[in-house]
Amino acid sequence: MKDRITIDVQNGVADVRLIRTDKMNALDDAMFAALIEAGQTVAADPSIRAVVLSGEGRAFCAGLDMGNFGRMAETPKVEGARKATAPDVTEGLASRTHGISNRAQYAVWTWREAPVPVIAAVHGVAFGGGFQLMLGADIRIVHPDTKLSVMEIKWGLIPDMAGTAIMRSLVRDDVVRELTYTGRQFSGTEAQTLGFATLLSEDPRARALEMAQEIAGKNPDAISAAKKIFNSAADASDADLLMQESVLQAQIIRTPNQVEAVLSTMEKRPGQFKNRA
Repeated sequence: MKDRITIDVQNGVADVRLIRTDKMNALDDAMFAALIEAGQTVAADPSIRAVVLSGEGRAFCAGLDMGNFGRMAETPKVEGARKATAPDVTEGLASRTHGISNRAQYAVWTWREAPVPVIAAVHGVAFGGGFQLMLGADIRIVHPDTKLSVMEIKWGLIPDMAGTAIMRSLVRDDVVRELTYTGRQFSGTEAQTLGFATLLSEDPRARALEMAQEIAGKNPDAISAAKKIFNSAADASDADLLMQESVLQAQIIRTPNQVEAVLSTMEKRPGQFKNRA
């Protein structure tokens, strides 16, 4: 992971950075592996209460590495075609290797499954797989001039890194279709208008770190429970969501962290919370 992603944990906030700057943080086999490892590292550390996901250098993420497209052209799906010698992220897509997802999808879905809020700080470009990676976050803070695209159609493909499952809950159906069919580029400003960007900022990473620190100062058990509910909301029935509210609230109420939230609020001081359960 060290050649693709760094993780720095300070005061409950994990600063996760894509560092393949020479390739604008493009997604190769090593980057997919690093994203999954980073997601698992975050999930396993109970001291982490919020995550900022960003890209170092000129871009958040330029999408799938060009080498993968080159291998698609060189090794057409015909009987007797030679096998690619380099790792190929396009092999075995229908295999469910990580829960409900395949390996490439899980590089995005791992951030949805993370037990803490994930804030994407997006600048430069977020194309194709990079755009879908951005969507995996709970909150997206984007520079107004960022260039974004559901770019897969440029290569004769469809978005397949969990983008379709996430986009349906963010923007109108016809908007998703238009962007997917055309592959056109749009700005961070338009992304906010459409519903992809939560906030615009001239310094997305600084704003994301500030927000993450604010979240890290809340009851971590309540934050994790809220994320569970929001992750269920798109598919669950009203009855299921109402029951989930009740069950999770019963698990939180009168616990040490919830009592501390009440006391710190009444005493007008920062909360001193234990690590999330």
